[in-house]
Amino acid sequence: MLLEKTNIQKKLFQEKEKENQAQQLIAEVYKLLSEDEVIRKRISATLSSKSSISSNFFKFDLLDTKEIYHISHIKKIAINYRLRFLDVRYFKGPLPSEVISKIKGLEKRHNTELKGFKILAPSKLFILEDRDDPILFAPIGNDYYYLIHKWGTDLHPLRKLMMWPFKNFLNLLVTIISCSYLMTVVMPSELFTKNLTTHEFWILFFFMFKTTAFICLYYGVAKGKNFNSAIWNSKYIKP
Repeated sequence: MLLEKTNIQKKLFQEKEKENQAQQLIAEVYKLLSEDEVIRKRISATLSSKSSISSNFFKFDLLDTKEIYHISHIKKIAINYRLRFLDVRYFKGPLPSEVISKIKGLEKRHNTELKGFKILAPSKLFILEDRDDPILFAPIGNDYYYLIHKWGTDLHPLRKLMMWPFKNFLNLLVTIISCSYLMTVVMPSELFTKNLTTHEFWILFFFMFKTTAFICLYYGVAKGKNFNSAIWNSKYIKP
């Protein structure tokens, strides 16, 4: 015979198998989605909770050595650019979805659950939302941190120069003296005398110095400001 007879029972069984396979595939997809959602929720909860973890388990052969930084490197950058290095739970800005994805990928590759995350960012990002250059780290141990993700815009190229006076007291004093001298030089001498003598110039300079120093003192005390070296890892608004 050219045409074989159709076995209805066999066809029914095949259709049933196809349906079972489709249902099994859908169930596996739902399972994967639910597992992914559970992992993402766990990571989000970890990022927003308090943690005293100072190290994580990493397979060092799988780490990018260019992304490993010692606390001394982070501290130097934080002081130079007036940034803070704090637990991620103090960060008030939104965390991009890439952060969760990269943490999830790292955990899968290293077969571990990461904790103790820290963020290096401008002080105001721990109070108000902004978009300046936050960087997320995870502790490796022995004061080393692994850079996980950086997002937002880069810091202004002149930020380091602008924040130089706030590094320490000596820098601030040099800035005050320099500004006072410049203001004395550009100040029209006709406002005080027709012929400004050297003695009168230094008297005017001293007046400018006292005025500038008073303004800085008032701003620092009234606003609760402090030097970069004192706030770089402080969780308080007024350290």
